[in-house]
Amino acid sequence: MIPELGHYALVLALALALVQSIAPIIGARTHDAALMNVAGSTALAQFAFVAISFGALTACYVTSDFSVVNVYENSHSLMPLIYKITSTWGNHEGSMLLWVLILALFGALVAQFGGNLPAPLKANVLGVQAWIASAFYLFILFTSNPFMRLPEAPFEGRDLNPILQDIGLAVHPPMLYLGYVGFSIAFSFAIAALIEGRIDAAWARWVRPWTLLAWMCLTLGIAMGSYWAYYELGWGGWWFWDPVENASLMPWIAGTALLHSAVVMEKRNALKVWTLLLAILAFSLSLIGTFLVRSGVLTSVHTFASDPSRGVFILAILVLFIGGGLALYAWRAPAIKQGGLFAPISREGALVFNNLFLTTACATVFIGTLYPLALEALTGEKISVGAPFFNLTFGPLFLPLLVAMPFGPLLAWKRGDLYGVAQRLTAACALAAVGVAVTFAVAGGQAVLAPFGIGLAVFVIAGAATDLAERIGIGRVPLAIARQRAFGLPRSAWGTAVAHMGIGITLLGVVCESNWGDERIVSLKPAQTVSIRGYELSFDGLIPREGPNYREQIARFTVRRGGEAIGQLEPAKRTFPSRNSSTTEAALMTRGASQIYLSLGDSQADGSITARLYHKPLVLLIWFGAVAMFLGGGLSLSDRRLRIGAPKPAAKLVPQPAE
Repeated sequence: MIPELGHYALVLALALALVQSIAPIIGARTHDAALMNVAGSTALAQFAFVAISFGALTACYVTSDFSVVNVYENSHSLMPLIYKITSTWGNHEGSMLLWVLILALFGALVAQFGGNLPAPLKANVLGVQAWIASAFYLFILFTSNPFMRLPEAPFEGRDLNPILQDIGLAVHPPMLYLGYVGFSIAFSFAIAALIEGRIDAAWARWVRPWTLLAWMCLTLGIAMGSYWAYYELGWGGWWFWDPVENASLMPWIAGTALLHSAVVMEKRNALKVWTLLLAILAFSLSLIGTFLVRSGVLTSVHTFASDPSRGVFILAILVLFIGGGLALYAWRAPAIKQGGLFAPISREGALVFNNLFLTTACATVFIGTLYPLALEALTGEKISVGAPFFNLTFGPLFLPLLVAMPFGPLLAWKRGDLYGVAQRLTAACALAAVGVAVTFAVAGGQAVLAPFGIGLAVFVIAGAATDLAERIGIGRVPLAIARQRAFGLPRSAWGTAVAHMGIGITLLGVVCESNWGDERIVSLKPAQTVSIRGYELSFDGLIPREGPNYREQIARFTVRRGGEAIGQLEPAKRTFPSRNSSTTEAALMTRGASQIYLSLGDSQADGSITARLYHKPLVLLIWFGAVAMFLGGGLSLSDRRLRIGAPKPAAKLVPQPAE
């Protein structure tokens, strides 16, 4: 009964989406308030029915209803409850249901909190959002129905993919989808503006909070996925330039450019056409990422689907929305009037510089990811584009962006003083020079470019701090006034500085881990010892253990430093009988922001084991920086000025004729 309820609720959600996709847009064209008001109620009802459908699938997993094909294929009665719940989206069908749930959620949020939007714009936005939802409802119902039944219910399920049985799966996919799908609102705002033929600074004010929310979620989702791959896959790396990783990076870069472009549009009523294009591209890249993951064209630990019919359906969705959106843009954009002018040396100019390098970097990742697929489809020839290509192309494009980052917030709007800003950044430059010198002195000639990376990271962090210090007046006004200014500073200013600091912190972690990490691969017998960077690890032996739905062999290591025991590491090999597969469970010991990382290889006949041991200096700064970016976005989002519409211009006084 529960699966049928979930399926019926999904069909009703589709019916509501179809109504929402037609009636409000007709109402906006005919200025019919009643039809425009249909958008809000149907968006809320649509979300309610999708939530019922998703809840029904979750209930099937929790109760281990193996009569449902999806539950049979991806669950096991002995799995812990948390993994039964996460199994709901740990497969293709369930993850697509999560996708439409979040899509409907964003539509409901606009319906609920978009009271400050003009009625025609709100109706068009929710109408476009319903177009997207309708396409994905049809995709799920016709190719990926999560509620299909088996004629006879099996006694036991096949279990979830072992590498997905991890707590990281509880948060990473939902957060990533909040980012992916969140950009649909920016897309809907852009298409609605093009349909209406009117776009102004108020539009940028309205679209920025939704874009910022999606960007925050995508930032945290990518970071969580990176950390999950780091500790779960046993490879010891935090980014592999996997095509599916790139699929999440591209909309993040486009979303970052969109955020900065929308600021220029809001403040100076400029870059209208460019901002619209970025809004379309950010969600288009999210759709392309969905195609890569769900179509079966890629083989990756992240992918689920391998059915070609699904790939064709998603490809049709891509052509419809990306092609349709860009066609509408090409038709309507030339008629949009350009806004205010500004000098190249200005805050607007710095943000344009930011957009130039971000979009070029995004294009580089796009070409490197999709070119091998296109070449194979056209010629049958297989080539591999890996880390060397991306490191040599993506890295140099980000360097000038990072150098310019501290300058942007300090430049004035319309026309700035580059020399004056450089003077204010003197202290930041001095700290960066000290960082370079100290790193050279400590590291010697081991890594020639790494000290400059450290210096650049310090410059970015110190530059963000300089922006705050300049706004507060530290060193120029009495301490009491500086404190008062600090409390009165807009939260968006604090958020910008914290997010920029986060980028510097991440860069610091990347440089340190990449250049001064150490690795050892050894074969050990019980009582033997291996050392790395002053730490000694003694192999104490293997311990068998039974898990709820797996068996594991745990290798116990005692870690010593200076002869004193400081803890234990217990990496393991797990075997899942129902899946006839095994996983490697790495063990981590955190020391400050650094980590000792240990993963197991195969056991030998003589009782020895192969172990891969890493020392990763300051590796946690990579993810601390991402958290700082998320918090910075949250601070900006909490600024009331970002949650209200742009003020209406004051009406001009018309002189009254004398009586």
